[in-house]
Order: sequence, then structure tokens, then C-alpha cells
Amino acid sequence: MVRVSTPARRTSALVLVGLVLLSFNLRPTAVSVGPVLAEVRDSFSMSGPAAGLLTSLPVIAFAVFGALAPAAARALGVHRVTLLAILSSIAGLTGRALTHSQSVFLLLSLLALGGMAMANVLLPSLVKLHFPDHIGRVTAIYTTALSIGLTAALVLTVPISHAFGGWRSGLGAWAALAVLAAVPWVSLIAHDRHLERARRTITFGAVARTPLGLAMALFFGLQSLQAYVIFGWFAQLWRDSGYSAGVAGLLAGVVAGTSIPLSLWLPNVLARSADPRRVLFAVIAAYPVGYVGLMAAPYSLAPLWAVLVGIGTVTFPLILTLIGLRARTPEGTAALSAFTQSVGYLVAAIGPFLIGVVHDATGGWNVPLLMLLVLVLPLFALAAYVGRVRYVEDQLASPR
Repeated sequence: MVRVSTPARRTSALVLVGLVLLSFNLRPTAVSVGPVLAEVRDSFSMSGPAAGLLTSLPVIAFAVFGALAPAAARALGVHRVTLLAILSSIAGLTGRALTHSQSVFLLLSLLALGGMAMANVLLPSLVKLHFPDHIGRVTAIYTTALSIGLTAALVLTVPISHAFGGWRSGLGAWAALAVLAAVPWVSLIAHDRHLERARRTITFGAVARTPLGLAMALFFGLQSLQAYVIFGWFAQLWRDSGYSAGVAGLLAGVVAGTSIPLSLWLPNVLARSADPRRVLFAVIAAYPVGYVGLMAAPYSLAPLWAVLVGIGTVTFPLILTLIGLRARTPEGTAALSAFTQSVGYLVAAIGPFLIGVVHDATGGWNVPLLMLLVLVLPLFALAAYVGRVRYVEDQLASPR
């Protein structure tokens, strides 16, 4: 048996703390504006197109800056880039809470989101680098922290704003939390490592030419599309069904909250499963049941459908787990992560806009729900492919 030295154990513990704190901060950067969007618009006299741009910035940042993360990690070191990403987010979050210029607010929001986008892409490669034998367990831990951060931002931004004098305090509070996330990475850069180069560098474009890369990106995109629509529109769906704004928001919180315990459990089950496709199929199947239920009884059984839809959203931590399992090296993991998430978020961006247009055109929710149901079906076929053991490096050497 090989013993792990005490310094190595301390480093691993520090990395794990860093991953948890970073993950908790990833979603507040993107979603904290939503609950106070009306106040932000009033403060800047923000037009509809400008507000649309603001709500689209997370997708733009994840697509553009996420794609740059592997190259930056190879050049500067993965821990240094992670720290720089957090510092960028702190600067952006702090600055946008203080500025009185609409254009500066938008630019600083992009800076904050760009930093978190790069960190988001590097998380699977950091897990692969430091915990190669515990990918499922560590991914479960950090995706649970991510889910908690998402729920906290949705629930707490407004109360913080009311308690401390307005939306600037509500948004600025997340900058203070990001400072805490930076602390472990300050120590980790002292013994940074560059992502090791394979015999040839694994580029974004190279992954794009592999069947696995394309399947992972499409899987990630379609499952993210579902989540974007759910968190963007389902509170309104329940309001239209007869619930008050407060109860509709609570039901949306049930969706987010359902994923927290499952995110802690299922990634490890997936990683240890002899046939991960069974886990994927079972989770994905919750979506169509929930959607049919919402079409049939959106009011009377709303809590049940909220739980089922929440189970479906656990496809997100599962696809993140697969990113670490479908590459042999940290560099391959970073490249696969960058391509999967950058392209996937572009696919996902179509969802909320399309569903909104269809809802306005039809005046109801049955047709949008039917569209979501149809868009779930390809996930089963994609899960059947990505669930089988294969590696992106092998397909780079011999595409098939």
C-alpha cells in the first residue's frame, strides 16, 4: 500500500475546501441579478434591449471565456488561472455594485461572469488532477455546493437588499463571499502545476472533431436548456395556474432544493456503476413524467411535479461527472470540459427565448411543455452513447 504523505494530504484537503468555496460562488455571480432586475433597470433607466443583454451575459461568458480556460491553464498553471478567475469575479461584483454607469455595470458584470466561466470549466480538470480515484465523490461534493449557492442566491438576494438599503447591497454581498473563496487558492499557487501536455496538445477544435465531444456538448446543451427554461419560466407557469407569487417562488425553490441531496449522492453512484446508463435513464425519465403532470394537473399536484422536475435537473451534476470520466488526463478533461460547456451553453440559450415566444403565441403552457417533452427524448439516445466507457484522447488518436 502506498502511503500519502502528510503534506500531500494537506494539499488535497486545501484543494477540496477551495473547490467547495469556489463552487458555492459560481451561480450567485450569474443569477443574483434576476431577483432584483426590476430595481437595477429602474436605477439605470435600462431599456428592454439592454436588460435582455444583461440576462444573456451568463451564456455569452460561459461560451467565450470558458473556451479560453484550458489554454490559459496550460500557459499559466491551473491553480493560478483559478485564482485569477476568482479575483476577476470579485472585481466585477464589487465594481458593479458601486457604479452609476449602465455601460460600466454591463462590462463589470461580464468581467465577473467571465472569471466564473473559466473557473467553472477548470473544475473537472482540477478534480481529475487531485482526485483521479474519487471523481464521483468529489464531483458530488462540489456540485452540491453549487446547488446550494444557486438556491441561496435566488432566496437571499432580495432579503439582503431590503435589510441593507437596496439592490447594491444585495449584489455586493456576493463579492464578499467570493473573497472567502479566493483564500485557499492563494496558498495553492505556491506549488502550481501547468496542465501536462499530451504528445500533442488537445485543443478546443480537436475535441470538436470527436464523436464523444459532440455528444457531450449536445447532452450538456439540451439538459441545460431544460434547466434555463425551468428556472426562468416555471414560477410564472405556477402563477398562471392560480398560485400567488410567493407560493410560485416557493415551488421553484422546491425544484432547486430537490437537487441538493441528489447531487451529493448520485454522481458517486454514477462513477461506481457498472452501467452508468441506468442512472442517467432513471434521472432523465423524471422530466417527461413531471411535464405530463404539469399539463394534466398544474395546480392540484404542483408540489409533486416540482419534485419530479427537480430530479430531472440532476442531469447537470451527472454530466459534469462524465466529463471527468471520459478523459484520461487533466489536460484532456479541461479540453473536453471547455468544449462541452461552451457549445452546450450556446445550445441552452435558445430555450428560454423560444419557450417565451411560444407561450406568448399560444397563450398557455401546454404547447411549451410539449416542446420541452420532445426535447427530452434526444437525451436518452445521448445518454446511451456517453454512458459507455470511451475516452476523448482515444478518439483523437483514432476517430470513430
